[in-house]
Amino acid sequence: MYLSNLKLWNFRKFGAEVEIDLDKPNLDLNLNKGLNVIIGENDSGKTAIIDAIKLVLRTHSYDYIRVDDKDFFNESNRFRIELKFEDLKPEEAKNFTEWLGWIGNGANAKPFLKLNYDVKRQADKIIPTDVKSGVDEEGYLLSAETKDYFKATYLKPLRDAENELVAKRNSRLSQILLGDEAFKGKEKDNDLVKIFSGLKEELENYFKGIDNAGRPKATEGKQIKDKIDNYIKSFYSKNNESEFESTSTDIKSILEKLTLTLKGEPNPGLGTLNRLFMAAELLHLTKSNWTGLRLGLVEELEAHLHPQAQMQVIEAFQKQKNIQLILTTHSPNLASKLKLENLIICNNGNAFPMGETYTKLDKDNYKFLEKFLDTTKANLFFAKGVILVEGWAEEILLPSIAKAIKIDLTEKGVSIVNIGHTGLDHYAKIYLRQAEPNMKIPVAVITDSDIREYEKNGDDFIKRDVNTVQQETLAKLASINGKSKSNVQYFPAPNWTLEYALFKSTNLTTLLQNAAKAIHTGTDWNTDFEKALAKKLINKTLKKTDVAYHIANAIDEDLDKEVHTIQNVDDANDTVNYLVKAIKYATGN
Repeated sequence: MYLSNLKLWNFRKFGAEVEIDLDKPNLDLNLNKGLNVIIGENDSGKTAIIDAIKLVLRTHSYDYIRVDDKDFFNESNRFRIELKFEDLKPEEAKNFTEWLGWIGNGANAKPFLKLNYDVKRQADKIIPTDVKSGVDEEGYLLSAETKDYFKATYLKPLRDAENELVAKRNSRLSQILLGDEAFKGKEKDNDLVKIFSGLKEELENYFKGIDNAGRPKATEGKQIKDKIDNYIKSFYSKNNESEFESTSTDIKSILEKLTLTLKGEPNPGLGTLNRLFMAAELLHLTKSNWTGLRLGLVEELEAHLHPQAQMQVIEAFQKQKNIQLILTTHSPNLASKLKLENLIICNNGNAFPMGETYTKLDKDNYKFLEKFLDTTKANLFFAKGVILVEGWAEEILLPSIAKAIKIDLTEKGVSIVNIGHTGLDHYAKIYLRQAEPNMKIPVAVITDSDIREYEKNGDDFIKRDVNTVQQETLAKLASINGKSKSNVQYFPAPNWTLEYALFKSTNLTTLLQNAAKAIHTGTDWNTDFEKALAKKLINKTLKKTDVAYHIANAIDEDLDKEVHTIQNVDDANDTVNYLVKAIKYATGN
């Protein structure tokens, strides 16, 4: 079985200022049977989802979990968590026969299980309640034995792996091992018990000063015991003496003496210990005789792991069979390595699975993105706003233009994603949904209109008919703008390319011309600059990245002056205003 759906009402940030309506959950999240990775900006609700699951299921690690006032949305006095489990095998379903529901009829009927946790508070006092199960709204209480089948394996963020793996009383390592079939139910009949029983006898005989046959034997332990006995006899009487006893030989005490480390690593670092700890915790999920839930919850998977190690771990998790994993991460490295359908994006009080039944991405889009969605592009999943561009020139220039209109893209949490002239629409569709709720992340797509104003004629380059260019441009702009849907808006250059729009700009043409002349010193720019620019654009010999860097640097230097020489960048009639509009849209201005 696996956790197929999570519903939340007024839990943490997932809530509304109205009475709970069970037909309208504030979060209705479907989960994959295998791997689920929850990503998003800070405070987007990732931890709330994990904590909601923990509150209902509890954990194998006996974490201290209780309801707190902060779990209630704003001033609400009730929250509800509902979990649905599907794909129950017969050996699993038999544990929950009293609480099962059924989907379908006759031989095609399939069992499902629903748990709900409905918590209220009155006069600032949280009313004690318990997890219930059943197909109706109220449900029935679960037995203690039944609850045990639902416990999840949980790894908290910034986990102290070293402390969890060392020998100590009630160590986490001993808890993990005790739950494994190698030791569970074999507390008396286990090879470790036999080994430690023999060791216990040898240790005690060492201090008694006898060998295993009971014959006297000189030992340092006996000398120590005799010294202590001299004091004991004076403190009590001549009939009293001390006795050294080894610790208990029950399996729990034995396992508490074990420390887990990596062979060949005398002083393993935090990253190594973290991976070792995760490997040990996975024992809970792979027990062969377990007929309960196999669910792992891991917060901040990347904790203490360098990028390459992160990728190794996530690749291993993606290969796991018959277990369900729900992870959270802030790492673009992990996001870039995952299959897109394994991602869930938290945004604006909601969570959006990225599987093909939810997005407007088709199979070709998924194949493309899995190949080209690298680490630098994956930061789009963690942004408050996104600007998609086709090349380095736009990526370099946009932050400076934003500063010129008093907008800091970094402060606004906006990512500029350079997709490199390929697959612009593939990336844009990431944010389009098949049905409501729609994503609220503003996505600005900047693209060239690509209608040339010059054409090659033999060895010469001549300007095309103005009316023809205008008609083709208007048609192309209409076609591009027609792709705008919901939160994804297109902003095409009104003149051919970015560089041509800069040349036509009232406010930035001087910077463009100065940059071109400084970089292409062997070009005759003075006779006819526009024609020389068109020639380089058609022949693809213009050093666009260098030109953009030169212009951006000039804008930045101008902004440091007391009196700015670059004015009216925000002019609505300027040919570069499409860049300004894109910046404002992505930043919510």
